Amino acid sequence: MPEARIVLLPGDGIGPEVVACARQVLEAAARAFALRLSFREAAIGGAALDRFHRALPEATLAACRDADAVLLGAVGGPRWESGDWPERPEQGLLALRKALGVYANIRPLRVFPALASMSALREERLQGVDFIIVRELVSGIYFGERSEGPEEAFDVCRYRRDEIERTARVAAAIARRRRGLVTQVDKANVLASSRLWRGTVASLLAAEFPELKLEHLLVDAAAMHLLLQPARFDVILTENLFGDILSDEAAALAGSLGLLPSASLGDHAPQLYEPVHGSAPDIAGRGIANPIGAILSVAMLLRHSLAREDAACALEAAVEAVLAAGFRTPDLGGSDSSATVAGKVAEYLARAGQARRWA
Repeated sequence: MPEARIVLLPGDGIGPEVVACARQVLEAAARAFALRLSFREAAIGGAALDRFHRALPEATLAACRDADAVLLGAVGGPRWESGDWPERPEQGLLALRKALGVYANIRPLRVFPALASMSALREERLQGVDFIIVRELVSGIYFGERSEGPEEAFDVCRYRRDEIERTARVAAAIARRRRGLVTQVDKANVLASSRLWRGTVASLLAAEFPELKLEHLLVDAAAMHLLLQPARFDVILTENLFGDILSDEAAALAGSLGLLPSASLGDHAPQLYEPVHGSAPDIAGRGIANPIGAILSVAMLLRHSLAREDAACALEAAVEAVLAAGFRTPDLGGSDSSATVAGKVAEYLARAGQARRWA
């Protein structure tokens, strides 16, 4: 296969640590499955503000646009929250998503059997929990007109029909390969933008995906059902703000925010991959951050950007095997380092590669 160009954006806090782990595992996958990869590292977020006084330097954006896939760690931290900085670190990530046109954020959630006891829910409520949140990523309230003052502030949530349709198509295509249920989440009893979402999704699925089942849920009801009946969900489709909140809530089911990966997809390369968690500055530099979210983001990179379903499945199986064998970072009640967990995943991948060659 041709060489795939991977840009690494370590970012801030624990970002560099988990990206280093993810790269180690990706290189192990390359050896096991005969992939040709090249890597380039660039600055974003607070780290970029420190060096270039821009949260997304032009050189970083140019490197990303020239890549086949982008793997990001995390951005932000209290150091850059004062008004002394020209931008917030998070503005770099928002600008990168917009510039790359990655409009659909895919966040899968599956409870690993070995970690069921770590969940906030009783184990019997976790049976069959396996769903994907598809979040619109480059519009809505995060990108709308805003004003901020000492006495008044506002943020505008604006959506166009075509922005909703393209995200709904991604969700529907995923549901078509799964159990065939799309749950569209909104606040249509209050918000005009939500009523546009509801009508647009209903008409699109009826016209293009008539075999799928569609249900609509208000966001407050969806938040409740995520905890009371999480196994009812297959594909959850929602707008930017609600998707951000619900996917973090869903982390309580898995047992740790550090376990969850994501892929941000558009109509062309590069796509963007990152763990769901933040920069966790309180544990940065201690080598104890959970690398599983970043490692599983690599599995999504293998699947969506490199079209290597075999390598993606092998990596996911390796993660499950490592967790089943009892290797855990402190957020999961263990005492293993980030490097230990990543190393064990790489070992399992190497064995999978040997088995593949002998098959």
